[in-house]
Amino acid sequence: MDERKRLIRIRTRQNKPDFKRRGLHRKAKLADVWRRPRGLQSKQRRQFRAKGVLPRPGYGSPAVVRGLHPSGYEEVRVFSPADLAGLDPDLQAARIAGSVGNKKRGEIQMRAMELGLKVLNARDLTPTVPESVEDEEEDEEVYEDE
Repeated sequence: MDERKRLIRIRTRQNKPDFKRRGLHRKAKLADVWRRPRGLQSKQRRQFRAKGVLPRPGYGSPAVVRGLHPSGYEEVRVFSPADLAGLDPDLQAARIAGSVGNKKRGEIQMRAMELGLKVLNARDLTPTVPESVEDEEEDEEVYEDE
């Protein structure tokens, strides 16, 4: 596990350039996603130094930690408490899907705590009392004293 943590640290410290799409600054409708420059006279395709670098195999992260969460766990998307059954708490962590509601989310989080699993996007689901209800109770007490 120490080797994996060391490689994750190396992965985060790697000096990777931002691979920018050619002409991104010119047009607002262009998305900030990498597209290979294909123009015959494209300076970026011809790899002029000032025009930005192209993605190459040397920029990749170590294969052992590729795709892992920064905490070192493999992310597993969970939709129900039953999905937690086969997970290994030492290697895997749960990420609750965005389409899951608060009721089922609470069940998943409780079951994950029982199994000793880490939930990457856990929420505080304690019911909160609205402030307006507390203010009304204080007002009623004031009127009773008079």
